Amino acid sequence: MLETSARLLRLLSLLQVAGDHTGADLAARLGVDVRTVRRDIEKLRALGYPVTASSGVPGYRLGPGTRLPPLLLDDDEAVAVAVALRTASSGAVTGIEDTAMRALAKLLQVLPTRLRHRVRTLEAVTTSLPSGATGVDPDVLTTVAAACHANEQLRFDYTDHTGTGSLRRVEPHRLVHSGRHWYLLAWDVDKSGWRRFRVDRLRPRIPAGPRFSPRPLPESEAAAATALGITTRAYRYHGRFVLHVPAEVAADRIAPTIGTLEARDDRSCVLHVGSNSLDELALWVAVLGFPFEVEEPPELFGTVRTLVDRLARSIGQDPANPSV
Repeated sequence: MLETSARLLRLLSLLQVAGDHTGADLAARLGVDVRTVRRDIEKLRALGYPVTASSGVPGYRLGPGTRLPPLLLDDDEAVAVAVALRTASSGAVTGIEDTAMRALAKLLQVLPTRLRHRVRTLEAVTTSLPSGATGVDPDVLTTVAAACHANEQLRFDYTDHTGTGSLRRVEPHRLVHSGRHWYLLAWDVDKSGWRRFRVDRLRPRIPAGPRFSPRPLPESEAAAATALGITTRAYRYHGRFVLHVPAEVAADRIAPTIGTLEARDDRSCVLHVGSNSLDELALWVAVLGFPFEVEEPPELFGTVRTLVDRLARSIGQDPANPSV
């Protein structure tokens, strides 16, 4: 009896990951035959879990029902949990953003329509104090998170840092939160390479694409995703600079524990680095000795101008007329 109960809980956990799951795949994961999976599915349905069977390729999906499945939560508790998870996933509590987003994606998948409406209504009349992070549509975040869990291709309109728009088709791998931005780490199908996308700059197109088999993530990309959090999350200010040198040249001066680099082309790269002081951020990048441009944060532009004036006056020059 205990073995059966444990298997049902494991089956329920597998079904809570978005997407269709074939009987054969579930059987392999549970170590049983397909017939046992069918019997266990019927037991979950009898308990009130809305497990549906897809048409075409046989598969099962845990979807929303006419009432909240028995998650040991009443309606008010379910709404409270959804709002709390969405707040946590925005970066209000450092270190749990990814976990909160995964949990929220699971909860919204089975939340009845009437409760989803209550969640959105409550969010619409709630104001949070700004944290310095770029705003991301929560529905976009949950859509991307669900695609990552389901191994489903994503199609989205994307606007890069220059304002250029494009249609992208990717195999999403994971979401990374830097404390200021959400990034999607994904395999770009059309460009045949790993890319990182700012989530606040993308707009998903519905429906999602076909299922895919996850690619092994190169160690370099895994390290970059981890370093992004290490080098920016702990700091008040999160700088983004364009360095006009190749990424491999910049890497000789910048350790991965200090800042993260993204190759932009064969002559330039993008540096992400954090600091608790805008003056320190500007001066540290300047003393690297590379030509650079400031992209963000916006308040850093004024800091750089003030530093230029201060340094010029320190050697008796008029910033408005350096020849004097």
